[in-house]
Amino acid sequence: MSSTRFPRRLVLSLVMALGLASLSTGLTQNTSTSATAPTTAAAATAAVTFADEFDGPAGSAVDGGKWLTETGDNVSNHERQYYTAGTSNAALDGQGNLVITARKENPGNYQCWYGRCEYTSSRLNTSGRFTSTYGHVESRMKIPRGQGIWPAFWMLGADIGSVGWPNSGEIDIMENVGFEPGTVHGTLHGPGYSGSGGIGAGYTLPGGAAFADDFHTFAVDWAPDSITWSVDGTVYQRRTPADLNGNRWVFDKPFFLILNLAVGGYWPGDPDGSTTFPQQLVVDYVRVTTGEQSGGGPITGLAGKCADVAAGATANGTAVQLYDCNGTAAQKWTVGSDGTIRALGKCLDVASGGTADGTPVQLYDCNGTAAQQWATPAARDIVNPQADKCLDVSGGNSANGTRLQIWTCTGSANQKWTVTR
Repeated sequence: MSSTRFPRRLVLSLVMALGLASLSTGLTQNTSTSATAPTTAAAATAAVTFADEFDGPAGSAVDGGKWLTETGDNVSNHERQYYTAGTSNAALDGQGNLVITARKENPGNYQCWYGRCEYTSSRLNTSGRFTSTYGHVESRMKIPRGQGIWPAFWMLGADIGSVGWPNSGEIDIMENVGFEPGTVHGTLHGPGYSGSGGIGAGYTLPGGAAFADDFHTFAVDWAPDSITWSVDGTVYQRRTPADLNGNRWVFDKPFFLILNLAVGGYWPGDPDGSTTFPQQLVVDYVRVTTGEQSGGGPITGLAGKCADVAAGATANGTAVQLYDCNGTAAQKWTVGSDGTIRALGKCLDVASGGTADGTPVQLYDCNGTAAQQWATPAARDIVNPQADKCLDVSGGNSANGTRLQIWTCTGSANQKWTVTR
């Protein structure tokens, strides 16, 4: 689909005017296997760099040390809401959630670009509080529904004040427009690919389900020269500089986070007689992790030995092997909610996305492909669902340095692992 889109420039009380939330153009999914993934990522230091679980008494405000509250209207996108300060449109619910509420009201006699404002809502950002360059950016939320309702979770380049939009870059992690209840969009905007020319794709729930019916987890894995989108751990697109038709990639610098709930605008259209109010965007948490998450631990297998990154090296293609447990970072693995298993800032990967018995596993830049998806059932198998095969110690050999591989699951001791979470 396509639509006229403009930057979401606001009159703000706390920050300078920002950029837009994008339109996805619904481009074909573009994913890559580990054989073609970029090789420029450096090893990341394990860190949870930002987390807000929104714990606090019902009716209380968000943490001002983490979030700024924007105020004003938005003429550029022709949105209908006025973003308010305080807790009338953004407050904790006392059950571990942030609730952003859009209401059909105007108790403050707010003035919008079209006259007296008809709606109020809220928009929060971390500008000046938190920025990140790369990492796993994730939120679990339950979106609202209805014609003209437009929730978004996104990021803007922190240099927007000096370079402007779209040179700042914009990463839209999740957008939904009410006339598509079962579809969300992820999009990139930058110089030469902004507005209706943004580069992105949509993800649609199976079986005609609506996103407003339940909580869902929306995430990007962001690395040098690649960004990968997922919903509930299912990857639906990956973008690299090769997708930009020769335009400049502007996503190797700090970005800040934004949560908002808009009403109306060029893309979603205005509310109509079918739209009910209030509508709520309920956010369970927002988290940003870089590299592996803190708290990683050993994966112990045959003969009580550990899954180990050979020589603690971080180069793409480094062998993963069996070795005496020694507590080093090369043996500290985290099992992510996105289905990855990570060490030294990179992912456990089936070489070249192979599915045959004996395909070796390795360390590789996290790229969101099926070669880096793993299930860890109670039976103590570690399974790559794409291949439907188990993580296996080659030949059942317990010697240090024995290469790990995938193999048809047999239930044997060389396929049994204890994952420390």
